[in-house]
Amino acid sequence: MIKPLKKAVLPVAGLGTRFLPATKSMPKEMLPVVDRPLIQYAIDEAREAGIEEFCLVSSRGKDSLIDYFDICHELEDTLKARNKTAALKALEATRVVPGTMMSVRQQEPLGLGHAIWCAREFIGDDPFAILLPDDIVLSKTSCIAQLAQVYGQTGGNVLAVTEVPREQTSSYGILDIGSDDGKMVEVKGLVEKPAPEDAPSNLSVIGRYVLTADVLKYLARLEKGAGGEIQLTDAMAKTIGEVPFHGYRYEGRRFDCGSKIGFLEAQIAFALERDDLAADVRGFLQKYK
Repeated sequence: MIKPLKKAVLPVAGLGTRFLPATKSMPKEMLPVVDRPLIQYAIDEAREAGIEEFCLVSSRGKDSLIDYFDICHELEDTLKARNKTAALKALEATRVVPGTMMSVRQQEPLGLGHAIWCAREFIGDDPFAILLPDDIVLSKTSCIAQLAQVYGQTGGNVLAVTEVPREQTSSYGILDIGSDDGKMVEVKGLVEKPAPEDAPSNLSVIGRYVLTADVLKYLARLEKGAGGEIQLTDAMAKTIGEVPFHGYRYEGRRFDCGSKIGFLEAQIAFALERDDLAADVRGFLQKYK
């Protein structure tokens, strides 16, 4: 029997050094794309997949991420007094059901695998999604909802994957694939950041995963991999053969908001999807041709 997917882990402990000085006193996950911070895009995406419980793996100075999803009574009272109904409506998505969001600390920057291991008590024996807020995906159906649909059919581990230029494989986790129907691939192996000449394919993992708790027993070994960090890729690879393992070519456009160019492109792409902004955005873009 396939357990329902109801939990999500969001690693948010990074320092955001590529966006200094903006991130000197604010978490990079609070940087807005149009009018929503990156962290809200991730939570909204998970909600669309039917996920109900959230764990933020954070670090010192990031308590504002939890505060963001709390109720700000003074603000709401002021908006009500001024009859700002549209602004009040916009705040609704920033609330979570009481008791459904928790935060744990990753005291040392030891890698993504270590961040997930820090959430082990939250995960328990349940399947869970991982969403890296640096990646946002513009799609009709949320990326993690697409993975959840596949998980509901196959069980096991399901990764969002996309093709990258072979010369860029050293920047990604790369799949060694078996059967391939054009959308879903069988995962035979995983390699973290291989050199182009060593890469088994050019199919890379992005920051969306659905995993079973089986990965935790390998993360618990705290074995260091590429870059001297505890790599999630290495632990996932060890579960191959134990649980079903698939990659899914998701529908949508992914933006790497961990880079300045990806972040700026996301601003334009998401604004152009807004009826209240698209015409004006197209208008001012004409000035920069």
